[in-house]
Amino acid sequence: MALRLLNSAVLRQLASQLPKSAQVGSVAAVHTLDKIGKREIVGYGWNGTACYADRVDYPLPAVRFREPTNEINALRAKEQGDWKKLSTQEIKALYRASFCQTIAEVQAGSGEWKLHLGVSLLFCAAAIWVAVLMNIFVYDELPVTFDEEHQKAQLQRIIDLEINPVTGLTSKWDYENKKWKN
Repeated sequence: MALRLLNSAVLRQLASQLPKSAQVGSVAAVHTLDKIGKREIVGYGWNGTACYADRVDYPLPAVRFREPTNEINALRAKEQGDWKKLSTQEIKALYRASFCQTIAEVQAGSGEWKLHLGVSLLFCAAAIWVAVLMNIFVYDELPVTFDEEHQKAQLQRIIDLEINPVTGLTSKWDYENKKWKN
């Protein structure tokens, strides 16, 4: 009980030392502040913590992408005025300070499927080589009953013994005319 009170007191003290914009949650802000550095926390985040992630389903991350510099701070001050006075390059610089990628860049394919396809084809080729080498070095030769004349003799024996004459192979043999039925 005393340990729990001590932990909550320490967390309250740490949270009180944080700037007001960083006080998202008592534990979340303490744990993520060392990871985000001086970047500004601007929202709740997709999972409730102050983290940055480029996601199509949640396009507004909780923290800005870059730490503020003098140039970005000047642009943000200029941003408070008329946006028509901002150049295209300044707008892009403001965007890139807050976001790493555009939605189009996030949705663009990475080509990683080519790596997965190549690795799977390598495994398939290795499996084929193992099967071929096992056939050569591990397995014995086929028995003599696999020869064509032995197979014909086996078929003739099946016909002579009338094995499975209702639905089997010999049901297609005409015993009166000694030939296969059409």
